[in-house]
Amino acid sequence: MDDKKGVMMSLIFEAAEPTTIPVQDTNSVFPVNRIFCIGKNYADHVREMGSDPSDTPPCIFMKPTDCLVVGNGDLPYPSATEDLHYEGELVVALSRGGKDLDRAAVEEAIFGYAAGLDMTRRDVQADLKERRLPWDMAKSFDGCAVVSAIRPKSDAGNPHATNLKLSVNGTVRQDDTTAKMIWPVVDALVHLSTLIELKPGDLLFTGTPEGVGQVVRGDRMDLAIADVAELSVTLT
Repeated sequence: MDDKKGVMMSLIFEAAEPTTIPVQDTNSVFPVNRIFCIGKNYADHVREMGSDPSDTPPCIFMKPTDCLVVGNGDLPYPSATEDLHYEGELVVALSRGGKDLDRAAVEEAIFGYAAGLDMTRRDVQADLKERRLPWDMAKSFDGCAVVSAIRPKSDAGNPHATNLKLSVNGTVRQDDTTAKMIWPVVDALVHLSTLIELKPGDLLFTGTPEGVGQVVRGDRMDLAIADVAELSVTLT
């Protein structure tokens, strides 16, 4: 590459390959840019975490792109936790971006949807919350986000009001509808575009319903979002 003076520059080490996600029933892949997440987006989940949904509006945080695990298979148990939790979520994938978008522009920006797991080091989160510190390391670690192949929105039915079901070792733990989101998909993206310029390749994990809980090595998590995608991973 060239600098501003036209002098050839070289990388001091090889750049990482981009993270990509398969697109269902095609030979195409979706290149991931950034991962945004919404916390506290289902009232019942807010209550089960000990908060009042009327006093705790949804919050937005991020996960590193290189932490993403794509597709079914094994998921290594992370370091520095003895209380790892699953959170099953609808994921939105954007193929367009922009800032201060209106609802029509957001609809145009959405490429498709996927099933995702927001993995959380709950003991780390509790400690950081108690000390009133940012809880990035509770949400951002190797393998902290898992995602299925993406279904284009034209084939995804009505993801704004569809069933989300997560089982652990065959026992249903989460079984709810995405219609219960406090901030539905479009509203969330409109708001996010006022905070930051959205870019093609951005993902949004849209929050989890009630029923989150601990998983340990050997547990299998099966997530199904009707008309969108299925995902199955086993902790190792």
